[in-house]
Amino acid sequence: MSGRFDVVVAGLGVVGSAAASELARRGLSVAGLDRGSPPHDLGSSHGETRMIREAYFEHPLYVPLVRRAYDGWRALEERSGRRLLFETGGILAGAPAGELVGGALASAGRHGIEVERLDQEDALLAYPGLRLPSAHALLREARAGYLLAEPCVEALLDAARDAGAELRTGETVEGWDEDGTSGLLVRSSSGDLACGTLVLAAGAWTPSLCGLPSLPLLPVRMTQHWFRPSGGTLDPRELPVFLLELDPGRIAYGFPDLGGGVKAAFHHGGVPCAPDRLERGVRRAEARAVAHVMERYFPGSAWRPVRSAACMYTLTPDRHFVVDRHPRSPRVIVAGGFSGHGFKFAPALGSIVAGLAAGSEPAFDLSPFRIGRF
Repeated sequence: MSGRFDVVVAGLGVVGSAAASELARRGLSVAGLDRGSPPHDLGSSHGETRMIREAYFEHPLYVPLVRRAYDGWRALEERSGRRLLFETGGILAGAPAGELVGGALASAGRHGIEVERLDQEDALLAYPGLRLPSAHALLREARAGYLLAEPCVEALLDAARDAGAELRTGETVEGWDEDGTSGLLVRSSSGDLACGTLVLAAGAWTPSLCGLPSLPLLPVRMTQHWFRPSGGTLDPRELPVFLLELDPGRIAYGFPDLGGGVKAAFHHGGVPCAPDRLERGVRRAEARAVAHVMERYFPGSAWRPVRSAACMYTLTPDRHFVVDRHPRSPRVIVAGGFSGHGFKFAPALGSIVAGLAAGSEPAFDLSPFRIGRF
């Protein structure tokens, strides 16, 4: 036996590290395990930046959660002394009644979020390098921005250590069993750990640890790309974060240049993958497909790819999260299926997971995230 803890957290990406930090801050003995040395590029919590926005097109139910997350990130900045969240403003463009613009307006209307509608002339004045199809509507949200991905994970891990959590890197959780006398027995590559509660926050590896064939969590390979635009009137440092609905169900997104190029990628597609055998090389055609989108919307510039990286989404069929107790073992909490949009919520999700581990009822309605919906 290599230790006994109140809680073991499997996976120290952004959600697992947030959960470990919050659990330890509540005075529980916590062990956090990760197969790599986070922040790393093995899973879903890397790639320089992640978007944060309040007029949430995916569903209005996320707005209270993201508001709590904004507060959590600011509190983490204060504790860590590090700047993590940058409110650049954000633009969303697409068909007026489409998934992106229509969904953002629905969330804004329900929750009183101020968004600005720009016509084509105003859009050209505000963003001289941007060209929109004539049928597109453009929204601007002042509070949108980006998070620094790896520094966010680092700050959460530091907070967990400072609160007393024991973080074990290079140690893989291989399985778990019920232990009638002491709770749970967690099997890892370095030995067994006894605990009262286990949090499964292992990203694309969560499906294999759940032991629930009926839980439809699908890891898919995604790619992200950085470009050096040249020519035209576009200043890549002055870009806001942006989302573009190219066609129904096809969305691209991007970030300003932080020194390594403008980051852009597709928020759709992806090829099912086995996380231990992820194809990490990125083909030239994958970068060119995104470059074509940038050339369509920012046509005055030449978009030269400078680097690319592979990552993973873990998708649910409805693209809503899974945050719930395991149906066969309520001592196990599953936090996964974040479907490519979970990073921004990490402080709020960490608090919710810690509350579930302590047996308290969350302040948010988790029914859309329950395992039983499948």
